[in-house]
Amino acid sequence: MDKKALLIIDVQVGMFSDENPVYHGEKLLKNLKQLLFRARATNTPIFYIKHNSPVGKPLEHGTNGWKIHPDLSPTEIDILIQKTTPDSFFNTNLDKELKKQEIKHLILTGIQSEVCVDTTTRRAFSMNYEVTLVTDSHSTWGSEELTAQQVINHHNQVLSWFANTNKTSEVEF
Repeated sequence: MDKKALLIIDVQVGMFSDENPVYHGEKLLKNLKQLLFRARATNTPIFYIKHNSPVGKPLEHGTNGWKIHPDLSPTEIDILIQKTTPDSFFNTNLDKELKKQEIKHLILTGIQSEVCVDTTTRRAFSMNYEVTLVTDSHSTWGSEELTAQQVINHHNQVLSWFANTNKTSEVEF
C-alpha cells in the first residue's frame, strides 16, 4: 500500500474573517480536526500549505491572518510549505518533501475549492500522485453566479476525474 500524507491547504486565520468567512467554516474545521486526529494516530505525515499574499491582503506573510487557524495547530513534526500561487507545487519544496518521505498518495483538503484545492489536485494527478479529495473538507465563497455549495459540488464532481472522492468519515489512513 502506498504511503499517504494529509495536505491542508490555506486553512489560515484570514479565511475566517468576521466580515466574509469561508462557507461552513465551523464544519470545515470540525472535519479537518477529525482528519488530523486520525492522521496523527496512524503516524501519517501532515503537510500544511500556507498562502503568502501581497501586502494588504488577508493572507499577507507575517500577519495574524496568515497564521494557520488555531484549531488546527501544527506540531513540530508537521511540515509547512509556503506558496504564492494556487499551485501548491509551483516554486515550492512540496514535491521534494513528499519524495523524501516516499509518499505516493495525497489526501487533499482546504480552501479554496475552485482555486488552490482544484489546482493542486490536478497538478498532483499530473505528477503521478494518487489523490483523494475529501469532499466535505474543502470550502470556498459564493459569487453572484453560484452559491458556495454549488461551487463545492461542482468541483467534487469535476475533480473525480483526477482524484478519488471520499467524505471525511470514509478516508482511510
